[in-house]
Amino acid sequence: MANIVVSGLINIETSCPIKEFPIEYFPIDYPFGKVNSCISGVGFNLITNLKQLGNNITFISLLGDDLFGKLIFNELESKNIPTKNIYKILSATPQSVILFDSLGKREIYCDLKDYQEAAIDFSPIKKELEKADIVIACNSNFNRPLLKLASQMNKKIATDVHVFSNIDDEYNKDFLENANILFMSDEGLKDINIKDFVLEIHSRFNNEIIVVGCGNKGALLFEADNNEFTEIPAVYTRPIVATSGAGDTLFSSFIHFFAKGNNPKESLKLASIAASYKIGEAGSSKGFLNESGIFDYFRQLF
Repeated sequence: MANIVVSGLINIETSCPIKEFPIEYFPIDYPFGKVNSCISGVGFNLITNLKQLGNNITFISLLGDDLFGKLIFNELESKNIPTKNIYKILSATPQSVILFDSLGKREIYCDLKDYQEAAIDFSPIKKELEKADIVIACNSNFNRPLLKLASQMNKKIATDVHVFSNIDDEYNKDFLENANILFMSDEGLKDINIKDFVLEIHSRFNNEIIVVGCGNKGALLFEADNNEFTEIPAVYTRPIVATSGAGDTLFSSFIHFFAKGNNPKESLKLASIAASYKIGEAGSSKGFLNESGIFDYFRQLF
């Protein structure tokens, strides 16, 4: 069982199916039983999956002291997720709306409220950081001091910069500089040679492992210790319902298996199974597969 610190967003997510993109105007529709709300956000998605996979989790996040904040706080306690590092300091709890079609394509509207202006003191969390095998710092503004503290403590840091295409991007600079393990999506790299881009990132920031999630094309792994690229193909486990949360599942599952001692290639193969299974259910924090289920598919697919 690994000790993993996760610091990142938690919000209320509402998902709604649509007929197709682009959306043609119509005044009202009645998708009975298909509009659903759940607790989500990158940080929550990561800890939910990591906890199901058997890790010891410390979760750090921000909420509003409002109806949704109270609902989330109570739900965390009911799931035995420690809440002492959940800070109710926002003017309101973040919310998101996800529209998705029958092909699994999605469009996300994320209202962070004043999340990006908030700040906390990480010094009370030093004991948890000392015990941590890996620190996952999501690319939120309030995590910048955490990067510095974890780096000073020589902790292995992992982050996901999501849709990213500009190596000179000032917003993500701190995260790129401090991440031993760096994940990103290929969604911002349509007209860019991905391998060249990854090599440029490594040359500047010296990350140990870089993974680019490529959707239905699989994932690209770069390992700095042997300067090697590996393409991990996408796998099929069950029909696609919605792709939201796939990247979070790939990231957190990789961290789980890597923290257990699997090499990066094996870890990413196992994570690709988890991500494939996850998109068989709508809701970014739903549809996770346990470890034994992942290994069952692994024996069939690899």
